[in-house]
Amino acid sequence: MDNSTIIGITSFIIVALFLLFSLFLLIVKTNKKLSNQLLASFLIITAIDISVFFYHNFIEFPPSIEMFRIQISSFKDPLLFLYILSVIYSDFKLKPKHLLLLLPWTTSILLLVPNFFLVSKTEQFEFLSNYAETFEGQFITVMNRIIEILYIIAELYYLFRYRKLLLENYTSKEAFYNYHWVKQLIIFILIGQLLTFVKGFIRDSGDFSIDFVNVFRIILLLFGLFFSFWLVFKALLSPKLFRGITVDLRLSKEMISDRQTEFTNQIESIKSYMLTEEPYLDPSLTVKSLSEKIDMPHRDLSILINQELGQHFFDFINEYRIEKAMSILKDPSKKKHTVLEILYEVGFNSKSSFNTAFKKHTGKTPTTYRKS
Repeated sequence: MDNSTIIGITSFIIVALFLLFSLFLLIVKTNKKLSNQLLASFLIITAIDISVFFYHNFIEFPPSIEMFRIQISSFKDPLLFLYILSVIYSDFKLKPKHLLLLLPWTTSILLLVPNFFLVSKTEQFEFLSNYAETFEGQFITVMNRIIEILYIIAELYYLFRYRKLLLENYTSKEAFYNYHWVKQLIIFILIGQLLTFVKGFIRDSGDFSIDFVNVFRIILLLFGLFFSFWLVFKALLSPKLFRGITVDLRLSKEMISDRQTEFTNQIESIKSYMLTEEPYLDPSLTVKSLSEKIDMPHRDLSILINQELGQHFFDFINEYRIEKAMSILKDPSKKKHTVLEILYEVGFNSKSSFNTAFKKHTGKTPTTYRKS
């Protein structure tokens, strides 16, 4: 079996998987309908892009349709970006301002009108065969590369911001499922983009044989095949990936106003409440639920903990949980309590997160601490 046959078969399998999974996303009942539609659209556009490796064997489109197929790939970056936002924010909605994301595609089409769409079919075929050497093709390629980099920067920014929001507002490990999903997805996309860039460089340099270029195409398609299986596996077996945080949730430093507030009494009041009422024993405690318990605006509580105390909410709560665990481990009357029983008693819901937090706070594991 030669390389071209392997490329055709592999690309056909990837396209089939993407289209089938997209169909599933579009028909399955869920409260994350918009997220599913955006992901399905991204996969369909990607499938159309990949189909170039085999569809010429079955059908030949008019040159204008072929050009639209080439340019439609510029939708992938905005669709992925919008999907990531919709996963992060549970109440994310498409707005008129998002139409601006279509500007690069519109620019490309308008640029192609004079020398491609308004000329004869013969001239269109000639333009397509020399597309990479034309001014329009080079300009569109450079523009798309710059935009691709900007989208990567934006996605990484929202990823890091998302992690900080979670640390400031949640203590449950389950709240981080979406973050890990988005992080892994971005990593896969970055690897795919890097491989695509290297493939393009090898193909356009003219220093490598067609067989070598085809071998690299096979590597890229095998990665795409692995990605498609991973995507289906993650999406089908991890329903919690489709939970999100509210779109108006903001970082504490973004909420500081010009008004100077006296925080000392409030901080003492919070600490007193934490010690007497022990709300941290609730494993699902959030900054919002704590603010309701102490009758303080969520905004003020977030600023107090993150700015005045210099801690994330995650660490603030875990500190009390570890102190409680330490007192239990030191108590001779509770010697028969296992570490697992203690971690659940003080508000943790997994042994790994308890051990990590305990060692961070004390420098020892719970078992070592009890023995000492």
